[in-house]
Amino acid sequence: MELNLKGKTALVIASSQGLGFAIAKALVNEGTNVMISGREEEKLKRKADELASIGLGKVSYQKADITKIEDIKLLVSKTIDTFGELQLLVNNAGGPPAGSFEDITDGEWKSAFELNLLSYIRVIREALPYLKKDGGKILNIASSSIKEPIPGLILSNTFRTGIVGLSKTLASEFAPYNVLINTIAPGRIATDRVKHLDQINADKQGVGLESVEKAMKETIPLKRYGTPEEFANVAAFLLSDANTYMTGSSFLVDGGMIKAI
Repeated sequence: MELNLKGKTALVIASSQGLGFAIAKALVNEGTNVMISGREEEKLKRKADELASIGLGKVSYQKADITKIEDIKLLVSKTIDTFGELQLLVNNAGGPPAGSFEDITDGEWKSAFELNLLSYIRVIREALPYLKKDGGKILNIASSSIKEPIPGLILSNTFRTGIVGLSKTLASEFAPYNVLINTIAPGRIATDRVKHLDQINADKQGVGLESVEKAMKETIPLKRYGTPEEFANVAAFLLSDANTYMTGSSFLVDGGMIKAI
């Protein structure tokens, strides 16, 4: 199957580690030119050098805090200045703090909204004029909580679901411009974020991390956590020319963990 990603330009948000970096790597492997972003400049530089060593797509980076509109504007303009175009956008953001309803303050609600939903809205707004030129694709990373709320993660459960509503609405609005937008939702993928959440559960239960991981894997039909590379392969397909008729949809990459239809 020909993905036809070579020579295209992608902006991948929050891509110095985890799922964002895995997607950036998958795209560079296909010959895509990629702009990565994150809050730590030295880390970004190291990761950009690592990606550039693949030798296929070109790579650049820009430090950005996506809760700040001025950083978003600079990030998009840097992408255009560097590569001259933009066809692919991957929205991503770190997960908000864990906690139940009675634990969360107004400040935490506002911060989670700005990071996990408003940032996506703002990035899409800035990138849209370029995506509309010849048609493009937007991929919004959410969470398996879009299908089944995760206990103790009320902030994520709330705003990740909002991403689905946003994507579904924009699919209709952007269709006349041949801009496709979809949501991709990871289950238990072996990232630092998942390890952190497992450690929180281990501390609450007074058991070791390995015990929590073992119990969690028993809830997954494939009996293991996914790899960032497996997740990124699905993302690359949805961003590619192999996908020309799927928009406004949500895709779980969860090893069969979520039982909802």
